Amino acid sequence: MKNTLILGAAMGVTLTTMPAFAGQNDHAHHAHQNHAHHDHTGHEHKAYAPISIMGDHAHKKGEWMVSYRFMRMHMEGNRNGKTSLSPLDISGDFANVTGVGPTSLRIVPLEMDMDMHMLGAMYGVTDRVTLALMGNYLDKDMSLVTYAMMNSNQELGRFSTRSKGLGDTKVSVLVNAYEDDQHSLVAKLGVSLPTGSIKERDTILNPMGVLQDVRLPYSMQLGSGTYDLEPGFTYTGHTERINWSAQYQAVIRLGENSQDYTFGDKHVLSGWGRYSWNESFANSLRLSAEHESKIDGRDTQIAGPVQTANPDNYGGRRLELGIGVDWTGTKGALKGHHFAAEVSVPLWQNLNGPQMERDYNVSIGYKIAF
Repeated sequence: MKNTLILGAAMGVTLTTMPAFAGQNDHAHHAHQNHAHHDHTGHEHKAYAPISIMGDHAHKKGEWMVSYRFMRMHMEGNRNGKTSLSPLDISGDFANVTGVGPTSLRIVPLEMDMDMHMLGAMYGVTDRVTLALMGNYLDKDMSLVTYAMMNSNQELGRFSTRSKGLGDTKVSVLVNAYEDDQHSLVAKLGVSLPTGSIKERDTILNPMGVLQDVRLPYSMQLGSGTYDLEPGFTYTGHTERINWSAQYQAVIRLGENSQDYTFGDKHVLSGWGRYSWNESFANSLRLSAEHESKIDGRDTQIAGPVQTANPDNYGGRRLELGIGVDWTGTKGALKGHHFAAEVSVPLWQNLNGPQMERDYNVSIGYKIAF
């Protein structure tokens, strides 16, 4: 399986002593904020988080940090609940497989890639309060197969749809609520601003064999269309070489968007550990549990015999494992520069289906603080 190959490759990367990707640290220059100290071998401890984790730390007064992240999420195959479905299951025998009644689904998603470019900045207003801003650019590509309207087993053809552009913008306040020599607690309150489009269109092959321009389904839109509240808390503890952390993050939708629907609320609980091999190189292991609700309401212009046009076919529960590597420059021209990478795969998925299942995520990033 693809997931097994990717997980194996990631484990291979984590065991090497010369990483292909390097370091993760949003705040390298202030020793106290990162709980920095030196052990007997001269190795400096820093409380890094995996590159996929955000909102985990605050900065000291007057400090800046800028970052760039790239994330690719690949989805392949479909499932309802915990049961995998083939394209023919969905187009022909979906009612028998799921027991949900008659269906007329004739367009079935096969694969989807979402690339996200994220540019962020953080500034320490005081020693305890930090402001953060993050913008992103999305590129979504979905491959689908169309079956004949009167024959669920007759494949008419395959096509792809694409949407790309600016996503929603996130503004956050982070507060260093507690800190001692070994533990810290950071609280976050963020707002997502609806700067991403929710009216993207493209051409599909319909079950009559005709090319048709339509508004793309909810999963292919670039934003939520709503102001979303994003609270969170992150606890971090450490010894000289080991970090352990836990984080709760949520996305709470505030109201209905201009097209009369609201994406489901999302709650994510993550725990991770990190081992520092030396002052530059470390590995991390992350486990995240996610719950997302269905879409509430409906955009009347999103319609058709495809599962992604149904608001009920969104959300679910997932358990994900991530393996990361990071590197921090300590000498010469690379001093203060931080690079990181993480590969994650789902261990378990129970989806409100039929809908596409996640296959893997790859995240890489660069940061510098000054």
